[in-house]
Amino acid sequence: MASDQENSQDANAPDDTSEKEITRGITIMKSIIRDRDKAVTYNVNWNADNQLIGSNAAKLASYIGTLVRMHIPITATRWSNKELGSAKDKIWTEILRSFNIEDTTIRKKYILQLAGKRHRGWRTFLTNKYLKDKEKKFVEYDPEYPVKYAIFITEEEWVAFVAQRRDENFKKVSATNRERASNPTYVYKKGRLGYARLEEKILDETKSDATSLPPHVLWKEARVGKDGTVRDDVQHIYDECETLSQSISTAEDQENRSVLSRALNVPEYPGRVRGKGHGCTPTSLYKNPRRRNPSNQEVMETLQALQAQVLQLQKDNERYRCMEKCSSQLKETSEKASINCQNKFPEGISSCQLYLSSPTYRLVGKGKVHNTSGDLLHHRPLPDGHLKVSVDVVLDKDALLPIPDIVSETTFLRDAIGSFVAWPLDLIFIDDEVFAQGSQQLSQKIGSRQKNKRDLPVTSLPKKGAFVPRYQISLETLVDSSDMATAGAIRLLDMEEDIFGYSCTETIGKEDLEHIFRHQELGVGVIHTYIRFLYDNFMRGNDQLSNRFRFVSSSLVNKALICREPDSCREYLVKRFMASSTNNLYLWPYNSGCHWLLLAIDPLKEVVYFLNSIDGEWTNYPDMKQLVDTSIKVFRSQIQARVPRTKSSNITWIKVQCPLQRNGIDCGYFVMRFMREIINMNQIEIPITYFDEYKCAHYTRLQLEQIKEELCQYFIEKRLII
Repeated sequence: MASDQENSQDANAPDDTSEKEITRGITIMKSIIRDRDKAVTYNVNWNADNQLIGSNAAKLASYIGTLVRMHIPITATRWSNKELGSAKDKIWTEILRSFNIEDTTIRKKYILQLAGKRHRGWRTFLTNKYLKDKEKKFVEYDPEYPVKYAIFITEEEWVAFVAQRRDENFKKVSATNRERASNPTYVYKKGRLGYARLEEKILDETKSDATSLPPHVLWKEARVGKDGTVRDDVQHIYDECETLSQSISTAEDQENRSVLSRALNVPEYPGRVRGKGHGCTPTSLYKNPRRRNPSNQEVMETLQALQAQVLQLQKDNERYRCMEKCSSQLKETSEKASINCQNKFPEGISSCQLYLSSPTYRLVGKGKVHNTSGDLLHHRPLPDGHLKVSVDVVLDKDALLPIPDIVSETTFLRDAIGSFVAWPLDLIFIDDEVFAQGSQQLSQKIGSRQKNKRDLPVTSLPKKGAFVPRYQISLETLVDSSDMATAGAIRLLDMEEDIFGYSCTETIGKEDLEHIFRHQELGVGVIHTYIRFLYDNFMRGNDQLSNRFRFVSSSLVNKALICREPDSCREYLVKRFMASSTNNLYLWPYNSGCHWLLLAIDPLKEVVYFLNSIDGEWTNYPDMKQLVDTSIKVFRSQIQARVPRTKSSNITWIKVQCPLQRNGIDCGYFVMRFMREIINMNQIEIPITYFDEYKCAHYTRLQLEQIKEELCQYFIEKRLII
C-alpha cells in the first residue's frame, strides 16, 4: 500500500527541469496587432538630429524586426536590391498603421535603414546559433532546419541560406570582421540603449535646455560602466576632443573629419557622424549638406582664376611698394640716418655702377657715389638706406629712377644725367680700383665675427676687385650647353628622410634656374634645394646641429594646402614635432601665395618665432597661425602621457626684428639667409632684435649674392646639370 502510494506520488510529480535550457519565445509583437485592430496607434518622438526617441522607440524598433522577418527572405544579401522594393513598402505601410509617423521621405528613409540593420542582425543571429559551434567556428555537418522559426523561414530558403554562409569568400570576410570586432579598444557599455536614447536620458537627468550633445560627450558616456568609472584611455580621448574643439570651427569639422574622428585617428565614413548613432547625418547635425567634390573642369577653372589673381596681386604689390618708396623721401629721418656715412663705401666721392632690381636685376648706368657726412639732396635729408649719386652714363634708356626727383620732376634715369639723385645702397657697386680696400675691411670684420660663431663656415668675400658671381656665370654656361636650355627640361634632387621627415624627390626646372640668374622671385624647388645645401654642408655629420635644427616641407604645408587639406597639414606637422625627443627648432619657409616668410617653431617650449622681411604681422596670416596653434596643442596632448607638464601654457608668438627687403622680389632670398644665419648661430632661442652678428636694417645686394653663389656652387658640385 505504501509502495503504491509512493508510486502514485512519483507519477504525479513534476518533471525535473533543472537541466533544461530556458528558451525565449518568438517575438511577433501581438500586442501591437491587437491595438491596431482596435484603431489604437502609438506616438513616437524625434530628437534634433532626426533620431527616434521616446517611450515607444524601443517598441517600434522591435516591431520593425518582426516585420523584417515576416517580409524579407533570409537569402537577401543586399538590402539595396531593387527586388526588395515591394517588401519594403509593405513594412512601411504596416508601421504607418500602428505608429503616428509623418509619411515623409526622411522618415521613411530612417525607418527602412533601421529595418536593414535588423535584417543583417537576423541573418547574423541564425548563423551564430545554427551554423557555428561554441568557439564560433563553422560546423562541418549539415545544420538542422530551425523549426522554431518556420513561420518566417521555408526549408528551401534555409538550404539556400546555409549554402551562402558556407561559401569560402563569406567565411574569409566573416573571420576578418570577427577578428576586428573581437577586441575593441574602447568598449561600448550601454547595451540596446543606443546613442539617441542615451542622449535623451542624460538631458532628462540633468534637466538641460540643450537639444543635443556633442558627439565626443556621448561617446565618452557610452563607455562608462555601471560603477561610474571612466578608463584613462577614454578620458584621454575626451580631453583631446575638448582641446581640438576650441581651435576647429564647425565648418571645418563638417568639411573634413569630426573632432572625435581626429582624436581617435580613424576615418570618417560618408553619411554618418561618429558618436551620434543611427540616423544622424552631417545634414541633420550641421543643418546644411556637405559640399560635393568639384569636377576636374571646375578645379582647373578655379586654379586658372587663382593664378590670374596671384599675378594681379604681384603687380599691385610691386606698384604699391614703388609708390611707398617714392613717398618715403618726404619723411623726416633721424639724425643718425641723415649723416649717411656708410662703412660699406670709402668716405668721399667714388666711381660706381648703378643697378636696378625690378623688373629684372640689371646694370642701368654709371656715376659717382657721394659718401660724405651730413650730405643733403636738394636741401633735404636723404631717405634712409640711400646715398647721393651723380649720374654720368646711362646704359638703359628706359630705366626709371628708384625715387623720382620731385624738384626737377624727373622720372627716367636718362633725364638725370649730370644731376644728383638718391640711389639704394644695395644697388650701388663701386668700381674695381676703390673696391679692393673696402672689401678687404669687410672681410676682416666678418672674419673677426667668425671666431665667435662656433667655427661654422661662412662664404668669404673676394679679397680684391669688384664682386664677380663666378659660380652663377659657370652654372649659366653649363645650363646653356646642356639640355636644360630647352623648355620643359628638369632635374631631380633626392631629399633624404632626415630633412623633411619623409623621403621625396625635388624637381628643378629651367625656369627655377632662370629665377636665380635673373634675380627673380623664387619657387619652392629653389628653397628646398638650399635647405638640402644647408643640411649637407652644416648638419650632416654634426650631431649637435642635426639634433637641434629640423625643417618643415613647404610642399606639404602652404597656403593652398592649408585651405584645401587642413587635416593633412596638421597631421604632418604633429608627426614632424613628434620626431623630436629634446628641444628642437623647426624651420618652416611658408609661402602665403605670393610671399615667402620664415617660421621657427619650438614645439616643446611652445614658442613660434615669426620672421617676415616685409614687416607684416602674423595676424595677416590667420589660416597659418591657426594651423600652427592647433598642431602644437595636438602635439601637447599626445606627449602628455609621456612628458609631464606642471601646467598648460599659452603658445607664444614672437615677431623678430629681422632685416627687411626693399622690393617685391627678395623675400625668398631673405628666407634662405635667415635659415643660414640661424643655423650658423647654433641657438634655439632667436633674440627679438635678431642676432647681433647679423643685425642690420636691410641686407645688401652683396649679402644676397652670397646666398646665390652658395646655391649655384652646390648645383655644380652635385653635378645636377650635367
